[in-house]
Amino acid sequence: MALKVFLLAVLAIVATCDNSPYTPPPPVYGRGPAPAPSGPAQYDFNWEVKDEYSGNDFGHQESRDGYDTQGAYYVLQPDGRLRRVDYTVNGDSGFVAQVNYEGEARYPEPTYTTSRASYTTPRPAYA
Repeated sequence: MALKVFLLAVLAIVATCDNSPYTPPPPVYGRGPAPAPSGPAQYDFNWEVKDEYSGNDFGHQESRDGYDTQGAYYVLQPDGRLRRVDYTVNGDSGFVAQVNYEGEARYPEPTYTTSRASYTTPRPAYA
């Protein structure tokens, strides 16, 4: 009986709850909302990473003026070549890329042996 009363109370609470969707309050940035951007997008950025110790070498550059976007990014491949991708986006034309490789692929000889005779499985030690 107590279970029926409890379920009836829960059903009554759920039925009387406010069913309007939750809308969070607007963010506050100190001096009020930022003004909406006016005009077409315009920007230019550039970044790169070159770490001699790890061998990482990559970067990205892009500029945009309205609907015309141009950019390039590059990555040093494990085989020693530099892959460079130059791209453009012009309105609704989509992403158009030109991929180029600079340098010649190098595959160094491995410095380890793969012979089974040189590797022995250690025996487990039991106390």
